[in-house]
Amino acid sequence: MVQRRSGQGSFRTALPRPDRTNPVTSPTLRDRLHEIIFEADTPAGRAFDTALLIAIVASVAVVMLESVAAVREIAGPWLVAFEWLFTLLFTVEYILRLASVERPLKYARSFFGVVDLLAILPTYISVLIPGAQGLLVVRILRLLRIFRVFKLVTYLNESRMLVAALRASGRKILIFLFALMTVVVILGAAMYVVEGPEHGYTSIPTSIYWSIVTLTTVGYGDIVPGTVFGKAIATVMMLLGYGIIAVPTGIVTAEMARIGKGQVSTQACRHCGAEGHQHDAVHCRRCGEPL
Repeated sequence: MVQRRSGQGSFRTALPRPDRTNPVTSPTLRDRLHEIIFEADTPAGRAFDTALLIAIVASVAVVMLESVAAVREIAGPWLVAFEWLFTLLFTVEYILRLASVERPLKYARSFFGVVDLLAILPTYISVLIPGAQGLLVVRILRLLRIFRVFKLVTYLNESRMLVAALRASGRKILIFLFALMTVVVILGAAMYVVEGPEHGYTSIPTSIYWSIVTLTTVGYGDIVPGTVFGKAIATVMMLLGYGIIAVPTGIVTAEMARIGKGQVSTQACRHCGAEGHQHDAVHCRRCGEPL
């Protein structure tokens, strides 16, 4: 509060001027769309996501029923009509998702952005390539949003830990697979030399195929060793397979034990659409924009 001198020597009190630097702005149409489409904390957003999940389940059921010949003969035209109806609905929803974020390309390149696009492309491709609509079962991946819609934050935390563990153990698993392929090639070539074409090992690639089937304990039985040395190599590979199966599991488990648990919120970034933020995060983990 400021006091000013009047013309006759007295003081008068000047009222403070209103602060007009931070006017209250009403939410824009983009903000409202983002709140409904991406946020599950509001009644409108929750209703939208629940209806979306129901539509996803119904569309996947239509695709599955359309692949059954008996059902297709009875209700083929109706199933095709429903398939196109769901595709058009998901196309409009995908366009609205891109329009509601400030960086559409970032959302389009994200996991859910790619899944949303793959959920509608097969129907349009089926116009040129008949039968491509069978790939529409990829829509089932969109049900992963159920964890955000119904606030199953515990499952969000576990999924975040699993993805982080797989990402951290990627190089170790790659080295392990390289060593495994080396063993498979060497033993496969040995089986080709020991057994030969007369026992079904007609080439080194065929012998490598047998090595992979044996090492993974699948055992189709289409090719079997017939000599003593071949059976000895097969025995070693079978025993080796039991030990090798546990290696990737141990690598991922160790990484999951190392990664600490952190609570994840259901908030989505309005700039790029990224989800899975920490509950106390103030900036997007992908683009760095304020949440």
